Parts: sequence; C-alpha cells; structure tokens
Amino acid sequence: MSKWNLHVDFKGLRTLLLFAAMSTAGAGILVAGAGPPSQLRYVVIMTRHGVRSPTWKADRLNQYSAAPWPAWGVPPGNLTPRGRALMLLMGSYYREWLLREGLLHQQGCADAKRVYVYADTDERTLDTGKALAETLLPGCLVELHSQPLGSKDPLFDPLEAGVTKPDWEIAAQAVRQRISDPSGRFRELYRAAFETLEFVLAGERGAPQKRMDPPDEISVSVTGKGIGLNEPWNVASTLGEDLLLEYTEGMKGNDLGWGRLDANGLLRILELHAAYADLMRRTSYLARARGSNLLYHVLQSMKQAAAGKATTGALDSPGNAVLILCGHDTNLSNLSGMLGLSWRLPGYQPDDTPPGGALVFSIWQRPGAADYFVRAQYLAQTLEQMKDATPLSLSAPPAEEDLSIPSCESANASSGCAWDIFAKVIERAIDQRFVSMEPAAH
Repeated sequence: MSKWNLHVDFKGLRTLLLFAAMSTAGAGILVAGAGPPSQLRYVVIMTRHGVRSPTWKADRLNQYSAAPWPAWGVPPGNLTPRGRALMLLMGSYYREWLLREGLLHQQGCADAKRVYVYADTDERTLDTGKALAETLLPGCLVELHSQPLGSKDPLFDPLEAGVTKPDWEIAAQAVRQRISDPSGRFRELYRAAFETLEFVLAGERGAPQKRMDPPDEISVSVTGKGIGLNEPWNVASTLGEDLLLEYTEGMKGNDLGWGRLDANGLLRILELHAAYADLMRRTSYLARARGSNLLYHVLQSMKQAAAGKATTGALDSPGNAVLILCGHDTNLSNLSGMLGLSWRLPGYQPDDTPPGGALVFSIWQRPGAADYFVRAQYLAQTLEQMKDATPLSLSAPPAEEDLSIPSCESANASSGCAWDIFAKVIERAIDQRFVSMEPAAH
C-alpha cells in the first residue's frame, strides 16, 4: 500500500495518544531539554494564510450542490474578517513564545527591524502578514515585504512566475508510480468519503447537477498547464477544502454544510483532500519543481543567521531574528514533501495544512556550546479553536508536533538536528534546476 493511502486508518485512540504526548511535552511551540535551557537564535515561520472565502465563484460551486452555497461577504479567495481575527490570535501566540525564549524584547519597538515579514501578492497572504505583524509587535511599525501587487512571485508560485519549467510527462509518471492497484480496492478505500461528501452536497433533495460518485480508478493526465487527476477527485478536493473553510469560519446552521456537516463528517471528507494534496503536492518531482526555489532562499536565510554575515540568496538582513513567510498550503506541502516531513495534528488528516498552519524551523544553541542545532515543528489552531475563535497563549497553545528530520535519526524530534547536518539535508533536497537567483523584494 502506498503511503498516501494509510490515512484512512485513523482511530480515536491515536488522537487521545497525541493529546497525551503533547501535554507531557509542555506548553509552547518548543520545549528545552533537561538542564539549562538552550537559547533560541533565529526562527523561520512558513505560514499558510488565514481563513479565506472559496476561490470558485458561486455559479461554479452551485453545480455540485442541491442548494446554493452560503455567501461569504468578501470576493472569492480573500481573507475573511474572521480569518484575519484568527491570524491576530496566532500573532499573539508567537509573541508570547518569542518573549519567553528571549528572542524579542518586552518593551519598545527596536525588534521591528529584526522581524522580516514577506508575503505572496494575493490579498489573503498580504493581509495575513499584516495581521501577524500587528500582534507580534503591537504598536510598532513592521514593514511588509512583497513583490508588486498583481505579479507572480517566484518564491511562492515559480510555475506561474515562469522561473520553473517542469517536464510534465515526468511529473505525471512520478504521480502514477505512487498509485498502487487503484481498481476495485481503491474505489472501496474512499467510498465512505465520497458518499459523505455527496450526502452533504445533496441531502434529501436529490442529486446535484454533478455527482460525487467514487470513481473506479484514479488517473493522471497532462494538461496545457501541467498535470491533473480525473474527476471527481480534483473537484472533491476543492469542495472538501471549502467545507473546512465554512467550519473554521465559524458558520452555523444551514450555512455549515446545509446543516448536514459536523466535525466527524468533515474529517471523513478531508480524506479526499489529503489524498489529492499528497499526490499532487508532495510527490517528489512535483515538490522539488515547485518548492526548490523557496527552500533554497529559506536555507540561505538560515545560513546568514548562523554565520552572522550577509549571504547570497538570503531573504532578510544579517542580525534579523524572525523571518515570517506568508504563503499557501501548496508551499507547505511542497516543502514537507521535499524533506520527508510528516505530522498528524488531532482532528486533522495526516500532513493537513489548514488555514494559519505553519512549518517552523528554529536555530538554537546549547549553553556553553559553539555549534547550533535546528528544530522543526508544525502547528495549527485546532478546528474547535478556529470555530470558537479561542484566544491562544502558552498555557492554551495551538496544536503542535515536533517533526523528525530524515537523516537526523540519531536524535529524537524534540532534541533537534545538528546545524551542519541539517544544512546538508536541505541542500540535498533542493533541485538546482528549479532555483532562481532573482532577489526578493526588500
């Protein structure tokens, strides 16, 4: 069985075990080991934007439902007011953590020059960056960096920006190789997820114009712009994500899946989105084609922080303490796919990338040691924290998981990876064919 099929084995017991593991680890994103605490030197927060409205217009969405989808009050794909409020909560949490670790100062605005926020050019990513900056350093002016509005940023979307030109036949074959025995067994594997989605869309009023029947197989085709999976896989992934957005937006009653959706049903439906994302975003060739440029500049920024001197390709400046990158779920899946990172937060599917979720790389130094080590984490507000807009703090944190970095198996996830080994792992993961040396906006 291929890796991406394993997520259907989710059991409630595993959720309880994860909660138990997190509670024993202590509050906060990172926990120092026994003895004198290590010192945080630098952190990269690669975050997805907050809760947005669906990117499809209503007339397209309504082809798949027996009743109209709810109105969102903002243009398609834009951050919602609630999505912004949830990112303000995340910014407050990051502030508490960075204050505790001594990377930020309690008073004054001197840290504003040590925090670099870089966002993609979409409204939802730009506004996410602004929201994080507002509560990370309240009352201080933190500059938001980005490419010109309306342009395509080669960091976040190198394909559309034209700096990456994958061989789509190779990409399609790479995905096909990850699909094991799709006929018959495959249909049954995801039957319940498709049936749950169909029930939410259609209810008792009859089938929508386009049904969500489980397909007999999954196929990959080369299109004009890349590759795609056969219907209804691609559509089911999008509609499942839109139902997740309704839930995290705090919608209630008929606005939440026409009154037919709860957390259990949503988790089942999200099996389809997780499988799609794993195939189309985490498959090695696709992940490297779309993520190498971003990962290269992240590594150069970390090298600069470790060396304390200007480094070609770094996004921020020497002496900076925090680098925040505001992008998309695609970026998170690409980077984690390249590095073989995996997580499972309670209430989500494996490797899920909900709104506001973040991949965090941090550089630490142990007392009396000259060398650095790196920790990797993934964190996100839980579904219920987003639904209820729950305030976050070190004593009431978002869900978080320490990530094991392949090739650093000698150390457990919480103890990190030696800096020199980490840098070599990242360098091996990057495909230089897909790296652009064009400078980012400053």
